Amino acid sequence: MKVADASPRAAPLSNGNGHAPSENGHVELSVNGHAGLQTNGNGRAAPRVSVVIPALNEALNLPLVFANLPPDVFEVILVDGRSTDGTIEVARSLLPDVRVVSESRPGKGIALISGFEASRGDIIVALDADGSTDAAEISRFVAALEEGADFAKGSRFLDGGGSADLTPLRRLGNWLLRSSANALHGTRYTDLCYGYNAFWRRCLPQLDLDCDGFEVETVMNIRAARAKLRVTEVPSFESKRVHGESHLNAVRDGVRILRTILAERRRAQGSSPDGPEAEAPIGSDTYASTLGQRLHR
Repeated sequence: MKVADASPRAAPLSNGNGHAPSENGHVELSVNGHAGLQTNGNGRAAPRVSVVIPALNEALNLPLVFANLPPDVFEVILVDGRSTDGTIEVARSLLPDVRVVSESRPGKGIALISGFEASRGDIIVALDADGSTDAAEISRFVAALEEGADFAKGSRFLDGGGSADLTPLRRLGNWLLRSSANALHGTRYTDLCYGYNAFWRRCLPQLDLDCDGFEVETVMNIRAARAKLRVTEVPSFESKRVHGESHLNAVRDGVRILRTILAERRRAQGSSPDGPEAEAPIGSDTYASTLGQRLHR
């Protein structure tokens, strides 16, 4: 893993709006024309948000993804998996301060772990580079964390969420995998295989991520619950990939995720002689629905 830092110091991203508040109520204060300290609506220092974006040949999609980033994001980390289409160059042309992590090992899980380890913010947000996850929704996840959650996971199946990309096969597969995970791990998740997640960086040791493929979101969701973190689901809308073809194979990756669910069950049982069930996320369904209604007024 090689990290290329484009800026000598970390600073909130600036879009030239001066003191204008962002969507989540944060305000950027300018000192000598440069973005400086952020405060939230309560006058407290706002958490620094690191956005981690794994990418492999996503040059055509990055302009849309970067265009929707909130102006008060602390840093953007692009984890590049040896792209050959100019992904890194495009990212730097769009955002000169982008931090680039070059990852030679294949797999989305490896890419995310590398990005998480390189992050310097208080909150980490995982965002897809294909345009399917909307960076404008980041404020929802940050709000959920600021209001008490340890881990905020996106859900396409809550009011206010949805998907333009789920085929009947993928929808069925998600239901089967989600039901299996809920039954085996004592959770009440409404979505399982979705890449939009955010959490406090301090929770990284509890997640203890060690996977390399598309099963990474499943591992994160299960281990967050097993660690008894406070998990909140946030309504999110998944769009279709804008350009290119998906690296996901529904059948192959679905089987891999099922094996992961079973392996995590064995892992949890092995960590305790009695193999206790994990507590369900605290108030996840109620909280997420309320949040979704408030944000969609």
